[in-house]
Amino acid sequence: MNRLCNSLEPRVMNDDMLKLAVGEQGPQEEAGQLAKQEGILFKDVLSLQLDFQNLSFNNIEAIEGLDTLVNLEDLSLFNNRISKIDSLDALVKLQVLSLGNNQIGNMMNIIYLRRFKDLRALSLSGNPIAEAEDYKMFVWAYLPDLVYLDSRRIDDHMKAQAEVKHQFSIDELKHREHLIQAQQAEEQARQAELEEHQAAFVELLNGSFLFDSMYAEDVEGSKLAALHGVGELLEAYKDKFVIICLNIFEYGLKQQEKRRVELDTFNACVQEAVQENREQGKLRIAKFEEKHLLSLSAIRDESDLASMEARIVAYSEDITELSSVLMTLEMQLVEQLEETINMFERNIIDLVGLFVENVQSLMAQCRDLENHHHEKLLEISINTLEKVVKGELDEDLPDDVRALFVDKDTIVNAVGTSHDIHLLKIDNREDELVTRVNSWCTHLVDKIHKDEIMRNRKRVKEINQYIDHMQNELDNLDSGDILD
Repeated sequence: MNRLCNSLEPRVMNDDMLKLAVGEQGPQEEAGQLAKQEGILFKDVLSLQLDFQNLSFNNIEAIEGLDTLVNLEDLSLFNNRISKIDSLDALVKLQVLSLGNNQIGNMMNIIYLRRFKDLRALSLSGNPIAEAEDYKMFVWAYLPDLVYLDSRRIDDHMKAQAEVKHQFSIDELKHREHLIQAQQAEEQARQAELEEHQAAFVELLNGSFLFDSMYAEDVEGSKLAALHGVGELLEAYKDKFVIICLNIFEYGLKQQEKRRVELDTFNACVQEAVQENREQGKLRIAKFEEKHLLSLSAIRDESDLASMEARIVAYSEDITELSSVLMTLEMQLVEQLEETINMFERNIIDLVGLFVENVQSLMAQCRDLENHHHEKLLEISINTLEKVVKGELDEDLPDDVRALFVDKDTIVNAVGTSHDIHLLKIDNREDELVTRVNSWCTHLVDKIHKDEIMRNRKRVKEINQYIDHMQNELDNLDSGDILD
C-alpha cells in the first residue's frame, strides 16, 4: 500500500480512527473503492502517518490500536503528545519510526525499541529525551542495528565508541534479555505441547493431574488420609491410577496421528482430483479458443449473408458444446469427490468411535480402582471407629478427623462423600473428552461437505461466466457485421 497521511484530533487511537486513517491514506481510485467495499485488510498496510497536517495537530497522547498492522514497516507519529513508547509489539517488521516533536523524556523508552530487529531509522528530535547530554551515545549503543538517527546516518566509529562507553550496562541488559527469551521460548514450547495434547483430547492426562484434582476439593478425603494405613493405600492407588491415565494419554496421541494421516490423505486426494479435472477443462478450453479465433476471423471475412449466418450458428453450437463438456467434467468431479468424502467420513467416524470406546474402557478401570480404594478406605474407617468406641485407638488423630468418628453414619457419609467426588471427577473428564472428540468429528465432516458445495458453486459460476463471455463476443460480432 502507498504511503499514508491523515489528520486526527482525538488523543487516543481506536479502531474507527485507524480505519479512517488507512482508508484516506490508501488508494483512492477503483482499488480504493474496492477495498472499502470488501473491508480494509490491515495486514496489507506497510506505511502509516498520523502526524502534523495543515489544519491541526493530532494530539495523540498514547500509542494504541495498532496491533492489526502486523506488516507495517514505516510509522510516523510526528508532532503529537506521546510521552511513552509502547504498545508496538505486533509491528515486528517495523523499519522506520518517526516520533519527533512529542513529549518522550525517559531514556528507558530506547530500550523498549531493542525488540524491533528490523528497525533502521528512528526520529526523536524535538522530544525532551533528545536534549539529554548522552542522548545520541545512548541510542547508538543500545540500538546497534540502527542506521539513521534523526535523519542523519550514524557514523560507525561513533557507534563503536558508544558501545564501549555503555558496554557494562549493555552486557547486563543482554544477559537479562537472554534469560527472558529463554523463558519465553520455554513457555512457547509448553504452550505448543499443550495445544498438541488438546488436539488429541488428552491434555493433562500425562501425569497425576486428574488424580490430584480428585482430592483438590475433597475435604473429607484429605482428613481420612491421616488414618493409619491410608497413606500406603493412597500411594498405591495413585500409582495405578496414574499408569492408566498415561495409557490414555499415549493412546490418544497415537490416535491423533492416525486421524491426522487420514485427513492429510483425504486432502491430498481431493487436491489431486480437482487439479486433474481442472487440467482436462483447460485442455478443452484451449482447443476451443484455438478454433475460436479462426471462427471469428472467418465470420468477419464472410461476404455472403447466408454463409455468415451458418458460421454463426455453428460457432454458437461450439459454445454450447463446450459448456456441456465443462459442466459434464464438473459433475464427474462432484461424483468423484462425493465418493471420496463419504469414504473419509466413514473412516474418521470409525477412528473416533474406536478411540472413544477404548478411552471409556480405560476410564472404567479408573472407576474400578476408585471403587476398590473406597472399599478399603471404608474398611479402615470402620475399624478405626470400633477402636475409638472401645477406647483402644493408639494413635493421636487431629481434632477435625476425630470429629468424623462420633458414629457409624457420620464416618460412612464422609467416606461416601469422598468417593462421590472422585467418581464425579472421573466421569466429567470422560464426558469432556468424548463430547469434544465427537464435536470435532461432526464439525470437520460438516465443514468438508460445505467446502465442497462452495467449490462446486464457484466452479459452475466460473464456467457460466466464461460461456457468457464467449456468447457475448459472438452476439456483438453478429449484430455488428450484419448491420454493416
